[in-house]
Amino acid sequence: MALSREQMAQRVAREMQDGFYVNLGIGIPTLVANYIPEGMEVMLQSENGLLGMGAFPRVGEADADMINAGKQTVTARTGASIFSSAESFAMIRGGHIDLTVLGAFEVDVHGNIASWMIPGKMVKGMGGAMDLVAGADNIIVTMTHASKDGESKLLSRCSLPLTGAGCIKRVLTDLAYLEIDNGAFILKERAPGVSVDEIIRKTAGKLIVPDHVPEMQFA
Repeated sequence: MALSREQMAQRVAREMQDGFYVNLGIGIPTLVANYIPEGMEVMLQSENGLLGMGAFPRVGEADADMINAGKQTVTARTGASIFSSAESFAMIRGGHIDLTVLGAFEVDVHGNIASWMIPGKMVKGMGGAMDLVAGADNIIVTMTHASKDGESKLLSRCSLPLTGAGCIKRVLTDLAYLEIDNGAFILKERAPGVSVDEIIRKTAGKLIVPDHVPEMQFA
């Protein structure tokens, strides 16, 4: 069974480490804020100028002026800082982000990512993804493994305009957790109930499958 958006966020949250500064992209990555392990000190950064983002507000507690980069209302934790987007991007471009979590349309075996536009469709803006992939060494991409039509999004070569080249090393899809190395996807974990055969069928790029691929565990 494919992972839900919430389960994907839970799995990504396990990659956090105490003291990390983390940027969460738009979409599934924003949900990670709700699953930071208890007792862990992580500072979430939003490119529009917030360091110390908290979980989403409860009903009736939202402040319309407190938003993330996707214009969703958020909370600020104790010790948070608010500053200009110019200062926020200086932090990103200066390599001060320990982990970046991004969504994507496509990822390929060379670590290329396409996430900002589909030709012929309206583009609201490029956003900060290009700065994030250039300024961070530690990036996790979260995405569905295949399109609604069943077409793989894990490719030999991205077909859409690139956001960044050779910058992605880890991908979490609704079917699997994979690493990228030496021109191939390496299958590390699979979603509960999802077979290795299904992952093979839905992966267009070169895929290396170890002898044992454990299932992800969720409480």
